[in-house]
Amino acid sequence: MIRFTLHSTGGQITGFSCSGHAGYAEKGSDIVCAAVSVLTTTCVNALESVAGEKPHVIAKDGQMILKLPKESGHDAQVILRSLWQGMRDLAEEYPPYLVLNES
Repeated sequence: MIRFTLHSTGGQITGFSCSGHAGYAEKGSDIVCAAVSVLTTTCVNALESVAGEKPHVIAKDGQMILKLPKESGHDAQVILRSLWQGMRDLAEEYPPYLVLNES
């Protein structure tokens, strides 16, 4: 199971943490893991290339943590909210494999 937590302070999204493996299918064929990887990686890349943010990212097998170093702008918040929407859609479709939290 993948655990995804969206972090926010005062209505402002400040980052996320994601860990685990979905277990939907064997490694290399797991569409839930692939979807989560695409969503999180695209978010990181868009924060840098579209929003001009420099997030602190830790990524290793089965784990990604992203923290924005300061209050982020409108574009960064839109990107992070889009990530959250994608995760909610995915969790709704594959509930036993992805658990969402907010903190």
